[in-house]
Amino acid sequence: MSNLFETMGSMDPILIGLWVTGAMLLFVVLGVRVAFAAALAGFIGLVWIFSAKLGFEKGFLVAVKMAGTIPHSKVSTLALSLIPTFILIGFLAYHAGLTRALFEAAKRWLGWLPGGMGVATVFSTAGFAAVSGASVATSAVFARIAVPEMLKLGYDKRFASGVVAAGGTLASLIPPSAILVIYAIIVEQDVGALLMAGFLPGAVSAVIYGGLVILLAKTRKNFGPPVTGFTWRQRFESLPGALPIFFVIAIIVICIYGGVGTPTEAGSLGAFVILCLALFQGMGWTQLKSSLMETAKLSVMIFTIIWGVLLYVRFLGFADLPSAFSDWIVSLEQSPMLTLLLILCAYAVLGMFMDAIGMLLLTLPVVYPAVIALNGGEAVAAADSAFGVSGVGCSIWFGIIVVKMAELCLITPPIGLNCFVVAGVRPECTVQDVFRGCMPFFIADVVTIAVLIALPGIVLWLPGLMGYS
Repeated sequence: MSNLFETMGSMDPILIGLWVTGAMLLFVVLGVRVAFAAALAGFIGLVWIFSAKLGFEKGFLVAVKMAGTIPHSKVSTLALSLIPTFILIGFLAYHAGLTRALFEAAKRWLGWLPGGMGVATVFSTAGFAAVSGASVATSAVFARIAVPEMLKLGYDKRFASGVVAAGGTLASLIPPSAILVIYAIIVEQDVGALLMAGFLPGAVSAVIYGGLVILLAKTRKNFGPPVTGFTWRQRFESLPGALPIFFVIAIIVICIYGGVGTPTEAGSLGAFVILCLALFQGMGWTQLKSSLMETAKLSVMIFTIIWGVLLYVRFLGFADLPSAFSDWIVSLEQSPMLTLLLILCAYAVLGMFMDAIGMLLLTLPVVYPAVIALNGGEAVAAADSAFGVSGVGCSIWFGIIVVKMAELCLITPPIGLNCFVVAGVRPECTVQDVFRGCMPFFIADVVTIAVLIALPGIVLWLPGLMGYS
């Protein structure tokens, strides 16, 4: 074994990086979980690299020590503490009754529109996304609340389940968003700026979803009746139940934008406020335990993926593969915008076979430097850049776009997680029904991405007010 590694060590490091990356992709195709496939490939790569320089025994020991320090060094990162608090807010909000109150308010205010229950579902999921950092949890909650009401009114079960699965993806973009935090950690950018950048694109995405529902209702017969008969008094009576959602949003915005506190403090304070409200609403020990356990399970899953992939990322740094890929991308004799579009198309395809977090963790260490280089570098001014944004702005703008692309993998076959969750909660809807119901929303997401690429100011306006531009 030692002779094999030392003999193979004469290979170029970039070639070693390509071989190890190919092996990791093979592991994933064979069904190995992303976290373990990346960790195994990264460890083998580190042993390979260090054995060539130090010999097998010393190289193996160095690789083992490096692999052992990564979990602790990353868990101790302050930004990662945001993830459990953001996820906990969502579960506590559900047990506090905020989701049903939010849906009822949306139904009374928007139900009169064509396809009104679908529109109400979109905007209530967007509202819940503003207090939940997990799209899967959002889909699961509204599958219990919105789908039965739509089916009762005569909506097609494919649409009813599809709009819930698609609406759940808004939690990936609208703060508090766990996946935006992960992106910020990977590319070493300010978490607060990225969270603030997600607000307007998330709102635009919700509006486009809502417009799509209205268009479908206008063009399809027997789509589903609007909900009418609510008086203005009944509409205003529905607002107090939803106000805590906006209170938590205000806490996050004031802490991050106003500089009152850090994003971690904003998440912790938001979780405390929702906990107090849930206890006031009568949440018992069983519900509290369920919230804590579900938060722990989802957080551990995310942290495990981070640990495994960062071991692979550390190997990539030694193999110098990100720099080589950036140089190759920049050397292509074609428009930078065309190259960016091809990268996004690759994400769309990759998202069909990988979960969102794993996909971003595996690709960003290589793709992000290439996109920054395409734009003109980290120090480029907006006027001199390829995409019309500065170097700092490009890191934020690309982050929002790539997270929106990651949302696609939540509703695309064969492993669209949100679709499986909705089908699991609603036995009357098969997974095939949910995937078919999501098809129009896939097109809506493509439109949203096109808008964000054409109008980067939508992404950069709020961060610009914070001094990031």
